[in-house]
Amino acid sequence: MDLTKLRQSDKEKQLLKQYSNDDFTDIQKKYQDEGTKYCFEVLNGKRTTGYNIKLACYRHLRDLKRVENNTSDFPFYYDLTKCKQVMNFAKICPNVDTGKPVALMAWQNFILCQIFGWRDSNKNKRYSSVIVSVARAQGKTYLCAIIACYAYLIEASGKNNQDLMVTSNITEQAKKIYGYISTMMNQLTTTNPVFKEYKKKTDMDVQFNRVIQRNTNNRLLQLSAESGKFDSYHFLSAIFDEAGETNHSVVTDKITSGQINTPNSQFIQISTAYPDSTVPFKQEEDVVIRAMEQDDKREGDHQLALIWSQDSEDEINKPETWVKSNPLLDLPDKHDGLISGLQRELDIKRINSQEFSFANKNLNIWLDHKVNSYIDNEDWDSTIIDDFDINGRDVYIGFDASLTSDNTALAFIYPYRSNGQNLFHIEQHSFVPWKLLGSIEAKEKSDGIEYRKFADLGFATITNNERGLINLDQVYNWLLNYVQERDLNVKFFGYDALRTNNFIQTLNDETDWPIEPLRQTSYNLSESIKYIQDSFFHRNVTHLDDEIMKKALLNAEVGENKAGMEIGKSKQSMKIDVVDALIDAMYQAMYYFNDMRDRDDPLSKYSDQAIQDYLESDDFGF
Repeated sequence: MDLTKLRQSDKEKQLLKQYSNDDFTDIQKKYQDEGTKYCFEVLNGKRTTGYNIKLACYRHLRDLKRVENNTSDFPFYYDLTKCKQVMNFAKICPNVDTGKPVALMAWQNFILCQIFGWRDSNKNKRYSSVIVSVARAQGKTYLCAIIACYAYLIEASGKNNQDLMVTSNITEQAKKIYGYISTMMNQLTTTNPVFKEYKKKTDMDVQFNRVIQRNTNNRLLQLSAESGKFDSYHFLSAIFDEAGETNHSVVTDKITSGQINTPNSQFIQISTAYPDSTVPFKQEEDVVIRAMEQDDKREGDHQLALIWSQDSEDEINKPETWVKSNPLLDLPDKHDGLISGLQRELDIKRINSQEFSFANKNLNIWLDHKVNSYIDNEDWDSTIIDDFDINGRDVYIGFDASLTSDNTALAFIYPYRSNGQNLFHIEQHSFVPWKLLGSIEAKEKSDGIEYRKFADLGFATITNNERGLINLDQVYNWLLNYVQERDLNVKFFGYDALRTNNFIQTLNDETDWPIEPLRQTSYNLSESIKYIQDSFFHRNVTHLDDEIMKKALLNAEVGENKAGMEIGKSKQSMKIDVVDALIDAMYQAMYYFNDMRDRDDPLSKYSDQAIQDYLESDDFGF
């Protein structure tokens, strides 16, 4: 199964078709746990969920089939005893407001079974990395508290010197989730006789920012991402609440790198969607979704993503679908009140032109919103195509040379017609330096882009010298090979007039390409800046699913001055080199179809001598 090659609108249809063609009768008979029951209800249409949850449910059933078929290269199993154990534990966990346990819903049981039920050949948890994403006010903090208490009281039981942690972006956020945990822990260890005795034996103490066991030295800590103090810990369990709010890739790397030699460790990130879809949390979501869509490749065996969200922005006007992101709407006695509250919130946001905020927080849609954004996620997603044959085509090339840590980018624009429509296919290739940051690993962390992965996919080249600097000879050789091997007809090569160098001089000397220096001013480039933006809006461009180009376009911000439009970015680490190169290429490409540039010369069929003879003849006159 490979759903990555389908358009987004066709993926769910094909997934359900694949499910209907499979026979899971034996699986349904053998596995009667709450998690597996939920999967069958979802895929049989008894519960309304989005595509991402259907995908996760199908993966679960496929993996159970692998277990039953004794698939040789599948070293995992689903432990029904562990599922029952965590379910029973959840049943005694008190709600911090009432002091009484609350029965979990099917979707919450599914989460717990996925996190703790799947095991590897060493009986450790299969999923070392977990993402859970759901809309606001769906009880995720309560669920986090159950997970943290279970990890500390059950999974760390019988062990010594274990570190566990809950964290969030800032201390105040971390205090909130720890407050739930500490209250739940206190209630469990004072009212439940088993855990009351456990507390006494381990000399356990619930303090204002940590839970400690003096006899075992097991600790559950409240930390914050803003402090960044994670280096000395090796967490058995780490929970990061609201992980999608900001770019904390360095923080998460510190957490996961410390877990490498910790058996049975797990890192759980929980968040709602936010306006910035370039953050690592969203990128990791996309990576796991893509791995699940290519089920047979099994590239994400240790990663879990459970995402309750709407399938499109259009569903903001379809309250009957909001249960996809708000699974609490499945509670009959709460449904009417919850839907009424959501509709009131939407009305308020609409009055204040803040619909995007409702989509982010209440429908769990990653909807980029900047007042000055160049393009948005919908523009990008709606113009992706699976493949494009560039061989033998006319091409317009833009070049943006790097300074210090910036990438060097080449942009290619291929005009073409399809179904009577004038279109532009755009591609890019980036050359990535790492000298300033010391290594390609540090460069990837700083930019939030897996450059080595995209180099393997053909979208980038890592600089090949030991100093980590851009090698213009490498760029030159790559470009000429690219053009020659594909028999491209270069109609235009545009570059920053201030970046003239030996690379440009060599191109001038060795090729017959029309090469033009462009002053990077609004007066010069305003038209091409606007043309690219309009082309995305009107769906007149196509492109491959290239994460480097996507991130550059989403990072770019457009502004205006007296001379016209200009492109910029809000942070230095945001890379928009590809956008600059595209704008240079579009400077001439936008005239391709209206014949305002490179028009046919009416005298081209005559030789120079024929023209000269005509001018000198008696027939010539006014």
